[in-house]
Amino acid sequence: MTNEKPLLEMKDLHVGFRIGDEFYDAVDGVSINLQKNEILAIVGESGCGKSTLATTIMGLHNPLNTKIEGHIQYQGKELVGMNEADYNKIRGNDIGMIFQDPLASLNPLMTIGAQIDEALYYHTDMNAEQRTARVLELLEQVGIPNPKRTFKQYPHELSGGMRQRIVIAIALSCKPPIIIADEPTTALDVTIQAQILDLLNEIQAETGSGIILITHDLGVVAETADRVAVMYGGQFVEVAPVEELFTNPKHPYTRSLLKSNPQSSDEGGDLHVIDGTVPPLTKMPRTGCRFAPRIPWIEASAHEANPVMHEVSAGHFVRCTCHETFYFEGETN
Repeated sequence: MTNEKPLLEMKDLHVGFRIGDEFYDAVDGVSINLQKNEILAIVGESGCGKSTLATTIMGLHNPLNTKIEGHIQYQGKELVGMNEADYNKIRGNDIGMIFQDPLASLNPLMTIGAQIDEALYYHTDMNAEQRTARVLELLEQVGIPNPKRTFKQYPHELSGGMRQRIVIAIALSCKPPIIIADEPTTALDVTIQAQILDLLNEIQAETGSGIILITHDLGVVAETADRVAVMYGGQFVEVAPVEELFTNPKHPYTRSLLKSNPQSSDEGGDLHVIDGTVPPLTKMPRTGCRFAPRIPWIEASAHEANPVMHEVSAGHFVRCTCHETFYFEGETN
């Protein structure tokens, strides 16, 4: 990657949620950077900590039942522990977020125009006329066919694909240097998915923003990302440039994900199924290789007692030594 100073820097980030009287880490020791002009994809199964990481960057957790430790730095500012008033100046203006469920994140009682205008009113010194012009420009930019009509409509009057475009328009309104896209295509059909991904690529090319793309769809990752971080049990288990990850995956979890992807499996062959599930937070092993219980045929001695990230080639990092001896059950070791 470039030697430029990162847009966003996370170091040893821990995010714990209160369950009963204890805090359990959903994000456990994450360290990663986001560069300008980069699309960083974060992939993994449901429950691995992807969305928790996104909402932590945005400062959206209730401090009464969340414990956050470590560092998130944006342009020299430490976001962990920042007060709400200062965070409000950053949300939307410096870091925009495209939420997973547009219907849930849009206000059903406000018009589309008013909702996009809100961030401009809060973060800019534009007058009402300038803000309206900017909202119409944004609606056109995200591919809304009749911006003036949509300006006056309410969320329930729009299709899922249109609502997702509105959420993108809100995230882009102040031209933030960082955009977090949390499963931006999950509930959309494949045609609309492709349009949304093309839109993200266009935005990134035009503004030079850094994008964190959170998804479980490996096809989306292959088409869109520059670099990929694979997450399991609240930790990154592999980080690599996108082409390197798909051509030379190392970690057993990454290899299992790729093998279980319908698009990459042998035609007519059985789809690979990863044994077991991601354990709940209260039962997540906090020592040893967290993926070990799901590959029980691998010798215990192949795993590190306290797995760390190893750089196996330039920019390619893998957690634990188990990748060196891993094979799929039923195959010859």
